[in-house]
Amino acid sequence: AISTKSNTNYIQRLQTELYNQMTTPSPPGISAFPSSEDSLTIWTATITGPSKTPYANLKFELNLTFPTTYPYKPPLVKFITKTFHPNIDSNGNVCLDILKNKWSAVYNIRTVLISLQVLLGDPNNDSPLNWVAAELWGKEDAFNKKILEMYDYKEEEED
Repeated sequence: AISTKSNTNYIQRLQTELYNQMTTPSPPGISAFPSSEDSLTIWTATITGPSKTPYANLKFELNLTFPTTYPYKPPLVKFITKTFHPNIDSNGNVCLDILKNKWSAVYNIRTVLISLQVLLGDPNNDSPLNWVAAELWGKEDAFNKKILEMYDYKEEEED
């Protein structure tokens, strides 16, 4: 028999997080909601690059997929918006310690998004997924040019 206890716990946790998203103001430049009304397990998030960084005012769309073991295991996070960053590969995979070995059940969706927003302006060049970006990080003009070449955020069209 399959245990549904963890399954219901993680849905309750996601319901609580959704309620908190809707009732308390998000930090600037961060939003996240379930991708569909039918499921709480996949969320679409948007983060805006932090000011005074090469990503200032750029918007990034991400997918967060929650395992049935959430919050004991982290969500799978993928950047949908293509970007040039030392810790984000060309497929949108992210290298961030709290999404791997430093995850804690006290973290939540907001914690993840704030950490990703900080990572944009403060990459960990010790464990890059994109070596070219890591090497160019200190060369501001070349790095900024590469960001704008790769950046492809699409605003959703309003009907």
